[in-house]
Amino acid sequence: MCPFDDIWPDTGVCALIGRRQVAVFRLTDGSLYAIGNHDPHSGANVLSRGIVGDLGGEPVVASPIYKHHYLLRTGACVEEPDTILPVYSIELRDGIVWLKD
Repeated sequence: MCPFDDIWPDTGVCALIGRRQVAVFRLTDGSLYAIGNHDPHSGANVLSRGIVGDLGGEPVVASPIYKHHYLLRTGACVEEPDTILPVYSIELRDGIVWLKD
């Protein structure tokens, strides 16, 4: 998808994979997460621009529009647990972030 160094710590980028927009996040510890970029509450493809943080030790991203929090491990919305985003498996290979699916 992109070089690891192109993603700054505690930020996200968007990758277009076929017709899917995938939000890829790099945390300060170097861990990587990928979820769907589409925010179902606003209808916009904006999650890659959200604020990365943690709630109770769980890594999350807050939507830049309505501020709903999504767990990066599971894609579940903290405020509305029945709303779940797609989660993608990614890996770092030779300094490049790859989608495994």
